[in-house]
Amino acid sequence: MSLVFSEETHRNLLSRIPQCTGREISDWLRAVDEGPALVRFDEKVAWLRGEHDLAYGHAKAIIHEHDLRRAARRLG
Repeated sequence: MSLVFSEETHRNLLSRIPQCTGREISDWLRAVDEGPALVRFDEKVAWLRGEHDLAYGHAKAIIHEHDLRRAARRLG
């Protein structure tokens, strides 16, 4: 059951995460970096949800943003 979000929806989710979770996006991205070395996207989402009790949409947006930033670093 994978949901595909538009870029606009992704940005809206990211903007709401600090209010909903009490943590900034940078904190969540660091948590993913420091978490287990999972390979698959859905495994990362499941870990983030289970470890930090996040909603599916928030966890998916955080992992997607993490992957986008990692890819940008590789290209840069």
